[in-house]
Amino acid sequence: MSDSSLAELSNSLFSVSVALYSVALVAFCAHLAFGRRRERAHELVGAAAGTGRGGVTVADRPAPAEATDGAARTNRWGVIALAVTAVGALTHAGVLVTRGLATDRLPWGNMYEFATAVVLVTVLAFIWFAVRVPNLRHIGVFVVGPVILALVAIGLGLYTEAGPVVAALRSYWLAIHVTAAILGFGIFMVSGIASVLYLVRSRPGADQGTGFVSRLPSAATLDRLAHRTAVFGFPVWTFAVIAGAIWAEAAWSRYWGWDPKETWSFVAWVVYAAYLHARTTAGWRGRPAAWVNVVGLLVMIFNLTFVNLVSTGLHSYAGV
Repeated sequence: MSDSSLAELSNSLFSVSVALYSVALVAFCAHLAFGRRRERAHELVGAAAGTGRGGVTVADRPAPAEATDGAARTNRWGVIALAVTAVGALTHAGVLVTRGLATDRLPWGNMYEFATAVVLVTVLAFIWFAVRVPNLRHIGVFVVGPVILALVAIGLGLYTEAGPVVAALRSYWLAIHVTAAILGFGIFMVSGIASVLYLVRSRPGADQGTGFVSRLPSAATLDRLAHRTAVFGFPVWTFAVIAGAIWAEAAWSRYWGWDPKETWSFVAWVVYAAYLHARTTAGWRGRPAAWVNVVGLLVMIFNLTFVNLVSTGLHSYAGV
């Protein structure tokens, strides 16, 4: 298959991925509307979940048999949604694989490829947790929905024809620095979404009523998801910043120059360090810490969009 054919296949797979994620979104909507949250088992329950009488955690109390039978029927939507999402992730990965084969390089040499890879990491991280913790399938709408919007924006605003990278990116550091940045950003996306939902779920009276909020996983589960993903993403992002500084010294003869990209990457690092510290600080646990995590996500998005598309700096070669 020729390079042009592979590039066209990559573009087609991009459209197929959006279509599959859209189908998954509908299924996740049905799961959120009709599915039942499991009363037992597999939530990421921490100390904040609280205990009932006899030392049994609230989330571990067995559900009545009739409720379990009903859940088995209605939660099929969650299984279908997750399966379609997994197929979408395969075609999504195919977008990058075929583009890489078409250009004979790593497929994250420009913003279109970088952003596409970040979204793929977000989807894969969500699938991992949703398989391990079935209750997290109830947040699928709030993960897959932003994924679709992001991919549409990427396809319309950031698309670049497949081709070689600029000279400044022809380095083995592309595989090291940019790969770490993609992993860190994608994981932080899941963490930020979990914190947003935690803020919604932890409001007083959230368990009352029949709205979608009452169908979300418990606040403790969402808080634990946000924390665990941030704990994983923080050292990866730290490595990305350090690797970027080493690459900068090799390329520009200086480790750090407060370029806009460098500055905002460091700001994001500080915010996530503050979030992890706040999680262990009395008075900042819970909602205040979650707000810090949300700010971190906003900084990451600002770094990807405004800093790359509007500001001028040494990283401008990575534009659209």
